[in-house]
Amino acid sequence: MASAADRALAERIAELEAENARLRASIDEDVAPAAPTERRRSSGRGRAVVAAILLVVGIVLAPVAVLGGWARAQLVDTDQFVATFGPLAEDPAVQAYVADQATTVVLEQVDVAGLTGSVFDGIRDLEIPDAAKQALTLLEGPAVQGIENLVGTVVERLVESEAFADVFQTALRSSHTQLVAAMQGDPDAALSIDEAGQIGIQLAPVIAEVKERLVDAGVGFAASIPEVDRTIVIAQADALITVQLVYALAVTAGTWLPWVVIGLLVIGVVAARNRPRALVWTGAGLALSLGLLAGGFGIARLYFLASVSPSLMPLGAAEAVYDQIVDRMAATAVALALFGVAVAVIAWFSGGSETAGRIRALGAAGFGSVRRAALARGVSTGGFGRWLDRQALLVRIAVLVIGAGVVLFTRPVTVGLVIGTVMIVLVLLALLELLRLPEADERAVDGDLDDEVLDDEADAGEPAEPGSGDASADASVTGADAR
Repeated sequence: MASAADRALAERIAELEAENARLRASIDEDVAPAAPTERRRSSGRGRAVVAAILLVVGIVLAPVAVLGGWARAQLVDTDQFVATFGPLAEDPAVQAYVADQATTVVLEQVDVAGLTGSVFDGIRDLEIPDAAKQALTLLEGPAVQGIENLVGTVVERLVESEAFADVFQTALRSSHTQLVAAMQGDPDAALSIDEAGQIGIQLAPVIAEVKERLVDAGVGFAASIPEVDRTIVIAQADALITVQLVYALAVTAGTWLPWVVIGLLVIGVVAARNRPRALVWTGAGLALSLGLLAGGFGIARLYFLASVSPSLMPLGAAEAVYDQIVDRMAATAVALALFGVAVAVIAWFSGGSETAGRIRALGAAGFGSVRRAALARGVSTGGFGRWLDRQALLVRIAVLVIGAGVVLFTRPVTVGLVIGTVMIVLVLLALLELLRLPEADERAVDGDLDDEVLDDEADAGEPAEPGSGDASADASVTGADAR
């Protein structure tokens, strides 16, 4: 009896041990993939955080890169400097400012009253009646005033003439060359920056042209006007050391920062788990940051005009100078903001949203109908079309990258450039869709496929969206969690 009970107990223990072994094996099978799944999820989360940080830093630095690039071009490239400030020669407020300064310099160099007095004294020494001498005394003051007015009239006509643009550009070029030399610490620089940090435009070419015109007008004393080394102050910093430091920083930042920003954005998008979504946010972020930069120029204008002393520059001339400086920067900021919007829209259309998918399907159906109609009439792109269909995704990416490169590396960046480049990119993508020759279209025209099968193959033939591999990985992780 006891032996039978022992045997039953031993059998029961054996069954329990076998069941325990099966359960342990089952648990091991379920638990074993858990570690890679957890690692994959952790790796994906870290990748997303790194991508987000890179994109945010790149977007924040984008306005600084725009300013740095402009500053470097103005400080280093004399041609760019002249192209920026040259149009000021046509502004009435600047013309009045230059004319006033040039007239003052000429009259300082020539003692008009003394020269006129000498002439009248010589006439008085002649044997003329006393009444004539008294009349000459009465005429001396108006004569001095008349000569001064003549000088002012000649200067005004000069600065209002088309020839002044050439003279003004010569003055700008000379000033910029000397300014760069001063910034670089050249001891032989003709243009010096004093301890107050004042810099300006040289008047020497303007005075030389005025002197020549006065001589041609018969004003003999103008020939005695010496060569003048005088500048019109257009900016002022706190001290020379500060100006030179800003110059060095601007040149360095303007050279490397744009490339750093582009690198951060590209790496951030490539590292993102969902690249179309990352592109959407990147484009929107760029549009926002650069739009704020463009809007900020209006606030900076008020501050600049309030800080410019009337003794330094008249308000009208200050407004003209600021607007001329900011115009190109503001245009660049607006153009790049528009480029950001275009990037966001194109990325959204290539994304995985249901609405974007429907729009793509509608477009694919339209292009497919055109291709099949052409095939039915014997018009075919042949082997080239088949190759183009196999490489469609790479060709799309190449077109988009080239378009972005044209916008980012063309100087200056303008709204017209952005709009024109986007239109050309869209046309090229449309041509790609028309020229490629999917096998499904050929089979449909041959009658091997009905419409339902054709639609299924067209959907299956759609290129995988960037980041779709990450999406499938996420799906596998979710499936593992469900188990």
